[in-house]
Amino acid sequence: MRRQIIAITCFLGLAACAADTSGSSSSDSATGPIVQSVDLPLLLPLPDATSAAIKAEDLAVRIETLSDDAFEGRGPASEKGEKAADWIAAEMARVGLSPGGENGTWFQTVGMVEQTLDEAASSLSFSGGSSGAVMDMVLGEDAVLWSKRQSTSEMRFDESELIFVGYGVVAPEYGWDDYAGLDATGKTVVMLVNDPGYAREDALFNGKAMTYYGRWTYKFEEAARQGATGAIVIHETAPASYGWDVVANSWTGSQADLVRKDAGASRTLFEAWITEEQARALFNEAGLGFDDLKHKAKQEGFRHVDLGGVTASGSIVQSVTQTESRNVLGILPGQTAPEEHILFTAHWDHLGRKTGEKAGGPTQDFYRDEVFNGAVDNAGGIAAMLEMAEALAAEELERSALFLAVTLEESGLLGSAFYAENPTVEMNQIVAGVNMDAMLPIGPTRDMIVIGYGASELEDLLKAELAKDDRVVVPDQNPQAGSYYRSDQVSFTRKGVPMLYAKNGIDRLDGGVAAGRAFAQTYTAQRYHKPMDEFETDWDLSGMEQDVIAMFNVARQIAQSDDWPTWYTGNEFEAIRQASLAAKD
Repeated sequence: MRRQIIAITCFLGLAACAADTSGSSSSDSATGPIVQSVDLPLLLPLPDATSAAIKAEDLAVRIETLSDDAFEGRGPASEKGEKAADWIAAEMARVGLSPGGENGTWFQTVGMVEQTLDEAASSLSFSGGSSGAVMDMVLGEDAVLWSKRQSTSEMRFDESELIFVGYGVVAPEYGWDDYAGLDATGKTVVMLVNDPGYAREDALFNGKAMTYYGRWTYKFEEAARQGATGAIVIHETAPASYGWDVVANSWTGSQADLVRKDAGASRTLFEAWITEEQARALFNEAGLGFDDLKHKAKQEGFRHVDLGGVTASGSIVQSVTQTESRNVLGILPGQTAPEEHILFTAHWDHLGRKTGEKAGGPTQDFYRDEVFNGAVDNAGGIAAMLEMAEALAAEELERSALFLAVTLEESGLLGSAFYAENPTVEMNQIVAGVNMDAMLPIGPTRDMIVIGYGASELEDLLKAELAKDDRVVVPDQNPQAGSYYRSDQVSFTRKGVPMLYAKNGIDRLDGGVAAGRAFAQTYTAQRYHKPMDEFETDWDLSGMEQDVIAMFNVARQIAQSDDWPTWYTGNEFEAIRQASLAAKD
């Protein structure tokens, strides 16, 4: 998929993006401010021509371009990765959008820190068990290790006592506290992936559907709140919903975070994942049965367990660089209610380029490419968003439409979180939103999957739209994966904004549910967060075209009305929305 890099220049109404990052709202965003044109060199050309109609061929050309090796996997803050943001801004301008970013630009600057572990100089080991042996973890193979501390390049931890804290969850609403009675100061907590509901398979928590308590982000944050020195998550493929190679690919190499006011001092000194195999050996050294403790951890009233005097020691040597990435924002101004917005989101970043022997994961030759192109995840989502932008630009809208291509999703939804805290359009001026992420080229289906099903009236609009083509909405087929908390819509739902996150179904016209599931499972096993997530010229994008049209029609209906879709009664975000709208009044 290598293509000669072409340098072209576009005059697009772009201003320099060394912009104010104070996050104050821009009252100009809905009116498309006029700015002085400057030259913008692009690595790859824009499409020669695309149609205002949503078409598979237009999706294909945009996906192929954004997943080209020229952008080197769209790593945030990397020279080639940030050129993808330039290309998206240029394409927004070409299809008729106005700049919606800071100071009349297309961009919102996102201050970030890159931390890169020196694996050769860093270490993680366990000792003090029954055999007296030291268990040295091979980084990348047995464990991944990092620190969120941003102010230092070298850290050590010595003989930190290991405590098993079950799922590492404190959830008062469920009467659950894995840290009850534990002073975690100076200790390293070890915990299972996912949440107790996954293991219990009953109504507690959300059954098989992962709650936010099952996300690794929550687990590490809670460990820090408890005062722990270190936090270790045990990887298991089924409850994580992905293999160890995804963990290794995601958490080795350069890691990004937002610039934190305390430089990460409130986080644990180190964070890590270890493989299930190493966890079993570790528990055995402690004279404990891994399966027995897993069983106990799902029971109400579980209390932490000391791992038999086994301790963790190690060192972190890292380079720390403060840098910047960018969200890309385009606006279509409304004519009747320009202050009210319908939001479209998709993340433009991926994992970048990883060099070295471990870059490709497994040893098969087809994994040896170092570029993580991210064709499905998420060049496809950006292509879908641009298709919708081009289609809406051909109309005169009652409300404004805000198109937000966010950075740093793969680092923990950081770009969308930054925007939600520093909006150019206040959250109570966003009527609703549509998020697009990882839509598979699966071909036409009889259904669409709604991630986080049962949340808001946006689902009713989608159901009505699909019914026109004898199609149906179905819930997430793998709720234990926690996909609702793994994409950018959650940054806005936490602010109360109803967001629709729908994607391809699995009931294929050609082969039914069995064929659809097989297609999705193959993608997860062979391509997700791997170099093999590349564009293929033989992809069948007719189903994606069908899905994008359905979501576009839902968004268009909102943009051309004065309705405010809301959360279903009892939803966890309903009260936040009501308070937000009340503050506007």
